[in-house]
Amino acid sequence: MSVRVRFAPSPTGPLHIGGLRTALYNYLYAKKNGGEFILRLEDTDQNRKVEGAEQYIIDSLRWSGLLPDEGPSMQGAFGPYRQSERRAIYEKYIIELIDRGQAYYAFDTTEQLNDIRAKHEEQKKSFKYGANNRIEFNNSLSQSHENTQKLLKSVPYVVRLKVTPGKVIKVKDGIRGYIEVQSEEVDDKILVKNDGMPTYHFANVVDDHLMKITHVIRGEEWLPSLALHQMIYEAFDWSPPEFMHLPLILKPQGKGKLSKRDGEKMGFPVFPLAWEESKGFRERGFLPEALINYLALLGWNPGTEEEIFKMDQLEKIFESSKIQKGGAKFDFEKARWINHKFLEFTEQKAVFERFPEFIKCLPAHWSEKKRSAVYELLRDRLFLLDDLRIESRLFLNDPEEYDSKVMNKIEKHNPEKIIGQFIQFAKNSVSVREWKNEIQKWNEKEGLPFGAIMQSLRLALVGNLSGPDLFDICEVLGNEITLRRLEKFINH
Repeated sequence: MSVRVRFAPSPTGPLHIGGLRTALYNYLYAKKNGGEFILRLEDTDQNRKVEGAEQYIIDSLRWSGLLPDEGPSMQGAFGPYRQSERRAIYEKYIIELIDRGQAYYAFDTTEQLNDIRAKHEEQKKSFKYGANNRIEFNNSLSQSHENTQKLLKSVPYVVRLKVTPGKVIKVKDGIRGYIEVQSEEVDDKILVKNDGMPTYHFANVVDDHLMKITHVIRGEEWLPSLALHQMIYEAFDWSPPEFMHLPLILKPQGKGKLSKRDGEKMGFPVFPLAWEESKGFRERGFLPEALINYLALLGWNPGTEEEIFKMDQLEKIFESSKIQKGGAKFDFEKARWINHKFLEFTEQKAVFERFPEFIKCLPAHWSEKKRSAVYELLRDRLFLLDDLRIESRLFLNDPEEYDSKVMNKIEKHNPEKIIGQFIQFAKNSVSVREWKNEIQKWNEKEGLPFGAIMQSLRLALVGNLSGPDLFDICEVLGNEITLRRLEKFINH
């Protein structure tokens, strides 16, 4: 049977990078095994649906290069791919389950159940609606058939799974091994809500079966639901898919799952794209392939020392057996480093064409040659494309002030005299490429530390000791601007 996996987010908000990593592992598993990657939107909870979230999910996957083979925006043989459009399908299968005696109607009101829960809490007991007490409640198991039919026409109801006590539910997880649960530990979960919409658990199982999903790869937060899903499969006499529950992405410091608040507090994004006031990885200047590379390593290890992988490499080497069980701490500095590596080997032309919004900081009146030269000079200093905006300032503005610590350090070596000599080079149109040889000849008589000479020149041109090669800076600035900065330093 061909491998079929699905990524099934709920459009209740922006896609978190934890969700994006889940999508990535599904995608890589499908590509590794020559299968299909399906996008399904689980939007049965219409009250929690957020405007724009569905398109955000689709846009995020597209930007990341995780293109589904089937989904809401393309043709597929197993649609519709929005659960809200599959209501008739769920109605058919819930009737089948009831007819099989595996589910039943329940007419209990929310108020009645809340009162019972409160009484249990007072007695320090946990309340569970199931085999031990279901006959005491208002449901089709405690009512006659005739009375049930009357209630169905006049009273709101839900449909519950009829859990058989005394059974051992044994399910294999591809990452964690076998998991066993006593059926008494699972209550009679609601499968269809009183608005007629299925719960996640029921729709999830029905859709996975009908869409012929072979492997369910999802976050470990769904591990407690595994036994329930297995019981629904058994109630239908369906063969379940293979399951894999991925480890959590943890916050960099402390314990717990990475959250939006952690990103806001520590200054890094947690969404692939911008959402409301929050910048995404795209807006911070990440190449999507670099983010994908980082996320792949966040809970999976190829078994080698290598850390930089393009997508086609990941598709070949990805092995689900190398997914770790424990949570993986998010490390923004590591993500930046990987992005830096991708910027190092990505051609400048490709960067300019793909990410024009970051190149706008280089003036439009500059020639293409100059814009390219500046980018190449700064490339080694870029960890994010957004860094270009800051790093390029040295070419855009003359220094307004000079590092006082450096000034105090070089003052005894007569920086005015040193810069005066460079001014003569500029005025006499000496090629910048000859400046180093010429200043060394001049210094044979002066005997100044060569470091002080170069620090004086850098301070005059940049205002501090940072930046790329000095003579490369001079070439890009041109003779006129270089001379202006040297004279301004002398006046200072």
